[in-house]
Amino acid sequence: MSASLQEAIKNRILILDGAMGTMIQRYKLTEADYRGERFANWHTDVKGNNDLLCITKPEVIEAIHREYLEAGADIIETNTFSCTSIAMADYDMQEFAYELSLEGAKIARRAADEYTKANPDKPRFVAGAMGPLNKLLSLSPDINDPGFRAVTFDECMNAYYDNARGLLDGGVDIFLIETITDTLNTKSALFAIDKLFEERGVKIPIMISGTITDASGRTLSGQTVEAFWISIKHAKPFCVGLNCALGAKEMRPHLEALAEIADCYVHAYPNAGLPNEMGEYDQTPHEMCHFIEDFVESNFVNIVGAAVAPHPTISGTWRNMLPI
Repeated sequence: MSASLQEAIKNRILILDGAMGTMIQRYKLTEADYRGERFANWHTDVKGNNDLLCITKPEVIEAIHREYLEAGADIIETNTFSCTSIAMADYDMQEFAYELSLEGAKIARRAADEYTKANPDKPRFVAGAMGPLNKLLSLSPDINDPGFRAVTFDECMNAYYDNARGLLDGGVDIFLIETITDTLNTKSALFAIDKLFEERGVKIPIMISGTITDASGRTLSGQTVEAFWISIKHAKPFCVGLNCALGAKEMRPHLEALAEIADCYVHAYPNAGLPNEMGEYDQTPHEMCHFIEDFVESNFVNIVGAAVAPHPTISGTWRNMLPI
């Protein structure tokens, strides 16, 4: 699959899927849906733990993957954005991090393989999502104690290791470390992946996706895109880029700066504009496509996607509009 991915990206712009969370919201799932039979008596509320649905509602997750594949996505992301022991601690579900990573990868793999089999000329790929942690290595959660850290590097590394192990065992083609707010956390994920590669004697491509949090053009931990790239380029990623936080229009100058210095492929999957006062996104797929088209015509990107899903056919819309 790695060879197929390399061949595909040399020939055209690849389409990454859109967001999982906004698609799940459309199902209006209840607490009971999230719990399923296995966690019917769990001692805390679990609604909102979208990754848990890989076990309790796998048919919903697979249906969403299929919608994106049907729309034309070349790469689909696993529903494993928070599948680390650190993130799962919010629901007291640390022990399930590996299993959720594994099942999330299997669901996406099954859907992607079916579409590849139906059309071998258009192979579909699975990116194993490794999202941010809710504890940062570069910042203190206590304003009165700036030197305090709520987590250690080894704790972050071990959490990401189980996440990566499950994804690899489930058959992903790519590791996608995404929505990066703290580059030091990302380094712990990269260390975990390197450890896994060494143990298994295998390697798969790595995508690294940073997040610019506001108009200052910096990550949450204070880095510019140039500093972000310099901090992670040693990992020799297959692709680097930006996602989330900003809309495509606001992301453009930062993406341009990254594209000018990166010596690998570049991606972008922005929000559909900035959220309104209700936290919703008003930008239509058609409007967003014109901003993405500019990214392509300016030779900024090799992979494009969306960090929200205003409509499940957004990838199909791009496919029709972009010169790819």
